[in-house]
Amino acid sequence: MAEQTGGGCCPPMDLFRSESMQLVQIIIPNESAHRTIDYLGEIGLIQFKDLNAEKSPFQRTYANQIKRCGEMARKLRLFKGQMSKAGLLSSSMSATQIDLSFDDLEVKLGELESELIEMNANGDKLQRSYNELVEYRLVLQKAGEFFHIAQSSAEALHREQASNQTGEQSLETPLLSEQEAVTDPSKQVKLGFITGLVPREKSMAFERILFRATRGNVYLRQAVVEEPVIDPVSGEKVEKNVFAVFFSGERAKSKILKICEAFGANRYSVPEDLGKQSQMITQVSGRISELKTTIDAGLVHRGNLLQTIGEQYDRWNILARKEKSIYHTLNMLSIDVTKKCLVAEGWSPVFATKQIQDALQRATHDSNSEVGAIFRVLRTREMPPTYFQTNKFTSSFQDIVDAYGVAKYQEANPGVYTIVTFPFLFAVMFGDWGHGICLLLATMFFLFNEKKFSSQKLGDIMEMTFGGRYVIFMMSLFSIYTGLVYNEFFSVPFELFGKSAYGCRDPSCRDSTTAGLIKVRDTYPFGVDPVWHGSRSELPYLNSLKMKMSILIGVAQMNLGIILSFFNGLFFRNGVNIWCQFVPQMIFLNALFGYLSVLIIMKWCTGSKADLYHVMIYMFLSPTDELGENQLFPGQKMTQLVLLLSALVAVPWMLFPKPFLLKAQHERHQGQSYTALQEAEESLLVESNDDSGHHGEFEFSEIFVHQLIHTIEFVLGAVSNTASYLRLWALSLAHSELSSVFYEKVLLLAWGYNNIIILIVGIIVFVFATVGVLLVMETLSAFLHALRLHWVEFQNKFYEGDGYKFSPFSFKLIDVGEDE
Repeated sequence: MAEQTGGGCCPPMDLFRSESMQLVQIIIPNESAHRTIDYLGEIGLIQFKDLNAEKSPFQRTYANQIKRCGEMARKLRLFKGQMSKAGLLSSSMSATQIDLSFDDLEVKLGELESELIEMNANGDKLQRSYNELVEYRLVLQKAGEFFHIAQSSAEALHREQASNQTGEQSLETPLLSEQEAVTDPSKQVKLGFITGLVPREKSMAFERILFRATRGNVYLRQAVVEEPVIDPVSGEKVEKNVFAVFFSGERAKSKILKICEAFGANRYSVPEDLGKQSQMITQVSGRISELKTTIDAGLVHRGNLLQTIGEQYDRWNILARKEKSIYHTLNMLSIDVTKKCLVAEGWSPVFATKQIQDALQRATHDSNSEVGAIFRVLRTREMPPTYFQTNKFTSSFQDIVDAYGVAKYQEANPGVYTIVTFPFLFAVMFGDWGHGICLLLATMFFLFNEKKFSSQKLGDIMEMTFGGRYVIFMMSLFSIYTGLVYNEFFSVPFELFGKSAYGCRDPSCRDSTTAGLIKVRDTYPFGVDPVWHGSRSELPYLNSLKMKMSILIGVAQMNLGIILSFFNGLFFRNGVNIWCQFVPQMIFLNALFGYLSVLIIMKWCTGSKADLYHVMIYMFLSPTDELGENQLFPGQKMTQLVLLLSALVAVPWMLFPKPFLLKAQHERHQGQSYTALQEAEESLLVESNDDSGHHGEFEFSEIFVHQLIHTIEFVLGAVSNTASYLRLWALSLAHSELSSVFYEKVLLLAWGYNNIIILIVGIIVFVFATVGVLLVMETLSAFLHALRLHWVEFQNKFYEGDGYKFSPFSFKLIDVGEDE
């Protein structure tokens, strides 16, 4: 075991290899189990293994406690919903912070829930009664108008008939007088009526159905209610009409009542006498005012209760979540045969041993347990989880690597190099220091408001951008650097580092090739000479420069990947991989493309006019032919022959030795009856990189086919991956040309019209095109291409990425803002 110094504190962060892990076993007495898991959750450095995987959740020891925690979470969700409806926010700034135990919190939440539900029920009843009385008053008022209008018209008609009557009887005089007809009860027709409110959208259908059901033997009057009223049943505002239906007979009445129920019409009884109607309106208005006062008092009381809950809500929610996570972890522990202890197993970093032991001692002391927890390290050949200690700067770069695959235990981590290479490759494609400054300003906005945005819930795109703020920050810095190298500021060159080294020999040289320029000063000290921009030879020159630069960068990064595979083999003591993979791969790649890189540098340094395409093509087609004017150095022909033969030898070197060596190793191990015991950490390292399949069935044919595929993939990939790096040249050129088009065809064109309106429109179009195309779409495009170069071209040389993350039991992962 590696001994940890420094009193158990975390060692300096090392991203190149994951932390050394150990499988630990903790035997915990029952009386201190809860507090022990609580303290271990506080430090968050143990990933517990589920020792009860064969049991269902309902068969586990603490299933009842988890059910109680779920019930508490339900109550807290109820409180949160009620607070949201009331427009209240949970606040942790309570003046009285009361520490509650699990049982006390359960009782407290139960009491508050009962009180809140009772208050809601009473409030709903009162509100329904209030809404019914409001509707009743409207019906009394509108129906009273019906009766008042009918009575007035009847009295007017009666007076008119009385004035028209004469003292003489004519032939049309009825045989029975009106008084005689009225006094005969057997001939009297009695009319009934029903009043209420019906939704306005259903009023026309309501009227038609009444007419059809009663065959027109009803009289319906409707009046529009100007303001929407709250329906007592649904509690929503609805536009309604007051209706009065006059009918004759019980059969018609039953039909009308069923139709009212079908249309959701609320019925209210209205007295026939106008005086009683006025008296009823007065009584209803008084009851409405009383109910309003009662409802307001209830809302105030309910608001105070919710305010009290809101002050403690966050603490209660965290406590409920902690308890549930503790009991869920306790359910993963196995019970000792004596049923007095719990046995836990899990992975922890080696450096955390002292912290874990201190937590166990504190738990024993605080729970007044007579027996302390037993901590010991187990030996195992199981693959440990991968744990990198990252901070807010390195975590986003590590996430880029983990998105491809989590590193195998203690293999070389490409995240270390990604911090530099990823933003650099992005900047090679995005090189413009004007655009880089724009990215930098946008990133600084996120960095300066980091605390504010960290505590807020952001949208998906905003959250993704904020999470990668440090990646974008590095990308912007490197973009400014490569922009200075390319000498481009929104495609405009500047003489920042001095005057151009070239001058015109005549006034027309700008429109000619470089033959019209002569060198009048020392070489431009940094980056591309500004005189190249705008000349006819700009595109051929920059194409040649960026294409060769892309090849150099690609070969360098692929070599870095192969070198990292050497360090993996060295670390895991895997000599077969070093001699049968690393060495032939280095020979093959550098015999071809490493040699091409050397030729590029030599051509730059010597100013030779050799055609490198011709050199590389005829190195394969006619290796014995003379090079002629394409010779860059003495002995080049012999060097190329040696390199070509080396590359040809490297292919079978990669293919054949490794399967046979693995077979020999397997047979040797099979012949050994006993082997020496290894240290725990050493056995983990050997086991995690055991390619020979010692502990499983060894299939030589399967190993050979796998090696054949790996060899073919590397040989073809050496060509395709090198060509893939030419995307650096292509995207850089595209970005530069797009920037130049927007500047010349939009901004300069608008400037040439000498019209202020056209100039303003041109500036607006230029800004939107720059932001939308160059700063958003081009940024995303360059980001994705840089991602591909790292995942495919770089990481496949050494990175297996078949590990799994270290997921410790930690209370820091509890998010108050999200419901489970």
